[in-house]
Amino acid sequence: MGKTVVISVRIPEELERELKKYGINEVEVIRKALINEVKKAKAKELEERINEVADILKKIPFEDIVKSVREDRESR
Repeated sequence: MGKTVVISVRIPEELERELKKYGINEVEVIRKALINEVKKAKAKELEERINEVADILKKIPFEDIVKSVREDRESR
């Protein structure tokens, strides 16, 4: 994972008591939540890029795509 940084989060005292009561590791919960948010952002970015490519591909006639695939296969 490489270098790490420290972040700090303020939470209500009541929440801290409940976390301790139930044995919840807040550091792990926060780390997992942040990792999941980054994964969601990456997936959204990828979906947008796929949509852009799909829009471009829609403009290319199907016959041209088939021809290109055939030429590529024959050149191997």
